[in-house]
Amino acid sequence: MSASAAVRDLADRLKLDAQVEPFRERCWTPAAAQRQVLHLEDVSAIPFLTAIAGVEEYQHRARVRTEPGDLYATVTPPDPEYETYCRERLLFGGACWVEAGGSDNRLAIARGCSAGDAFDRLADGARRAEGLTVHPYMSTEDVWELAACLAAAAGVPVSVLGPPPPVTWIANDKALFAELVERVLGPGWMPESHAVTSPEECAAMLCTLAARYTGVGLKRTRCASGTGNLVFEAAALRSGEPDAIVTAVRAFLDRTDWQPPEPILAVAWEEAAASPSTQWWLPAPADGLPRLDGIYEQILAGEERVFVGSRPSTLPEPVNRALAGASQEIAGALQALGYVGRCSFDHLVLGDPDGNFTVRFTECNGRWGGTSTPMHLVDRVVSGPRPPYRAQDFVHDGLLSVSFGDLLKRVGGEAFDARTQTGRFIFYNVGPLKSCGKLDVIALGATQADAERAMVDDLPRLLGL
Repeated sequence: MSASAAVRDLADRLKLDAQVEPFRERCWTPAAAQRQVLHLEDVSAIPFLTAIAGVEEYQHRARVRTEPGDLYATVTPPDPEYETYCRERLLFGGACWVEAGGSDNRLAIARGCSAGDAFDRLADGARRAEGLTVHPYMSTEDVWELAACLAAAAGVPVSVLGPPPPVTWIANDKALFAELVERVLGPGWMPESHAVTSPEECAAMLCTLAARYTGVGLKRTRCASGTGNLVFEAAALRSGEPDAIVTAVRAFLDRTDWQPPEPILAVAWEEAAASPSTQWWLPAPADGLPRLDGIYEQILAGEERVFVGSRPSTLPEPVNRALAGASQEIAGALQALGYVGRCSFDHLVLGDPDGNFTVRFTECNGRWGGTSTPMHLVDRVVSGPRPPYRAQDFVHDGLLSVSFGDLLKRVGGEAFDARTQTGRFIFYNVGPLKSCGKLDVIALGATQADAERAMVDDLPRLLGL
């Protein structure tokens, strides 16, 4: 079956045209490119993020995407010292901050902008500018509802730079994405997985998989960064008591607030030589084909492969070509389904990257994320070709109560300055610094080894840690 036929079949099965119809008026087109932009880092649709220390401050990552004159909305106010850094060191230009205060959920920025002073200010601004584009972190129902309400109140066109929500969930739902990959590329491009709908079915399928693989796991279908994963050693399941396995599964489902009949994926947990990602931008079809912006190695922690950071790929060129070719097919399929905007795919490389290897997909991130945000920031502020770098969150108790201004003083001339193109460290997502001792850092290097040393050895020394 051709890719286009596979896409049509999936769209027909999901009745996608009917699902998308209520959103069609707000879909982004090239005509919206000249409008003022509102950036929203609304992560509220992703489960379990409230357990991440300082997550409500992650909203300020939206500042990284703002162009001069753009708007960005957050619940908490921007750090004045970081705003000065953005303007003077990174040369971002001015952006207008909007306080999103209309929701009880402090992660729900779109809902927070849908009432009160924030909504009035946005509607007035859209009216004066004769239009508005909303560019979200993730294109969810709340974002589109905000766009519709602003258009009605202001009487001007308001578009969303992102896919309609039914398409957003094809990308972000692990079961639907696996179906898309198999329809377009055929079997074998995803680890073996089976959708189940009860703890007993989970346990039985895990035991079935454990007979063929050394590791198996469970995945909640709409979680991110490994937060909805549970991994088992196959040998332990083969020797375990069935009731004990069901109990362990039930505890995981209770902890992750599972509600039947939502499917859970029982998957083969394969040992990988590498866990890269491919970073894509999907324009509206009138603007051209999907664009591969980079191939990255993910830095993952623990058996659950929780995302920690990323670096540009140092994998052999045949591996990079295989990743690019396969992911281009899936990016094209998503574009044909109506996907617009930032998107990435997570992969596994099995076998020997320097010899016989196999590439698989594991999931899609239909949104901005922990790899695309620093990639965009590096491309924005560093002149010339993209340099080797390592990007990750940096956490240390010794940074508790440290202001961003004090941190900059400690780093001194090693802080990157876009004016002179000197320095090695770029900082963002600094909101959790004082309360959690945490921020995001990009370490630049002449080589990848230089960048790794800068992050692991030099930055702690400069910070006095």
